[in-house]
Amino acid sequence: MVGANRGFSRYPSNPSTGAPGSVAPIGAAAQANLTLLEVMRSLNGSSVETIERGKTIFFPGDPAERVYLIRRGAVRLSRVYESGEEITVALLRENSLFGVLSLLTGQRSDRFYHAIAFTRVEMVSAPAGSARRAIEDDASVGLLLLQGLSSRILQTETMIETLTHRDMSSRLVSFLLVLCRDFGVPGNTGITIDLRLSHQAIAEAIGSTRVTITRLLGDLRQDGLLQIDRKKITVFDPIALAKRFS
Repeated sequence: MVGANRGFSRYPSNPSTGAPGSVAPIGAAAQANLTLLEVMRSLNGSSVETIERGKTIFFPGDPAERVYLIRRGAVRLSRVYESGEEITVALLRENSLFGVLSLLTGQRSDRFYHAIAFTRVEMVSAPAGSARRAIEDDASVGLLLLQGLSSRILQTETMIETLTHRDMSSRLVSFLLVLCRDFGVPGNTGITIDLRLSHQAIAEAIGSTRVTITRLLGDLRQDGLLQIDRKKITVFDPIALAKRFS
């Protein structure tokens, strides 16, 4: 299992400046047009955390005591099965909310997924109890959290669709297209995926091996569909890539 050690770096709260951990009135969240990030930072007991790439945020079975919002970077959520196989269920980007199971059940629950920093991640976390009280006090806070959760569910559905491809070539192409959509930066030559991706990281994400991914990426590069520079992948034409294995 990747990331046997947690990699948190927490910054102390500063109530006088409204920094993470301070108690702020959010009963008028709708009127103030607060963002989800601002609401999360306002919750009692919130903190800003930095997690290095490859470190675990929480393991399956851990108590679901906090909720998380990504400020920068990407987080991989995966399921670990009894066979030892670990399958990615979502690759979350900035402004994604996760770890909300306890909010849905109304009581403390155990973690269902393994959450790993796919890149270096900055995020805000808050106690589940604080989030639940904020929802009870202001329905607009609940709506913001629901919107964040909806995005998270959509990303899970996308990854499930990717992993349904039996052929590994099609699975890789589908994954690259997801990355282009969620992490892509348009440029003169195409869409550059704004993540530094090793072949091993891609293999783990889609249930393959490093050797297979290296070979398949080499084929795509030879066919003129993409280039790789310093672990950053640029897809020249996503539509052409999609048609290549449709």
